[in-house]
Amino acid sequence: MEHLNTILAENLKKLREEKKLSLDKVAKLTGVSKSMLGQIERGDTNPTISTVWKIANGMKISFTALLNQEQSDTQLIRKKEVEPIVEDNGKLSNYIYFPYEDDKKFEIYKIVMKKGAYLDAEPHMDGTFEYVTIFQGELTIRVGDEEYTLKEGDALKFRADQSHSYHNSGNTEMKASEILYYS
Repeated sequence: MEHLNTILAENLKKLREEKKLSLDKVAKLTGVSKSMLGQIERGDTNPTISTVWKIANGMKISFTALLNQEQSDTQLIRKKEVEPIVEDNGKLSNYIYFPYEDDKKFEIYKIVMKKGAYLDAEPHMDGTFEYVTIFQGELTIRVGDEEYTLKEGDALKFRADQSHSYHNSGNTEMKASEILYYS
C-alpha cells in the first residue's frame, strides 16, 4: 500500500488540476497557505486532520477524495494495512477503512482516542451527517451548543455541517466507528 502522504499529494494535485484551480485559488478557498499546499502536493509534509478537512471543505470534496485509492468491488482490509491519521500529539488515531467513492455517499472510519484526547472538527459540507458508535470507553461529542456523552454500545447521529468536537471524557482508551454520509 502506498504511503498516505504520497496518495494525498497525488490526489490533491489531480483534483486541483481537474477543477482548474491554481495553488493561490485553493489557498483562498481553504484558508491553507499556498506554501503548505505546495508541500502537501510534493509529499513533503504530514498535514493534520484539520488541515485535510479545510482543504476538502474549501474545494467542496469529501475528506477521503484526498486520501482514496482506486478500489475493486470486493475489498479485504487488514488492520495492518490501514495507516492512521494522527492528531492531538498522538492521542487520536483516525483509520479510514472505507473511503468515499463517487458512486457512494459515505465514508467509514475507526477512531481510537487515548484518555483525555480532544479534536475540534471543522464543519463538513452542507447536508453531511455523522453516525458514531462507541465500542469501548466513553466519548463526549459537542454539536453546536449541545453536548452528548456516549458510553460503550451508545450511538449518535448528528448534522456535521456545523461546529463539533470529540473528547475522550472517560478513564480508558475509547474506540468507535464513524460513518460520514454526504446527502
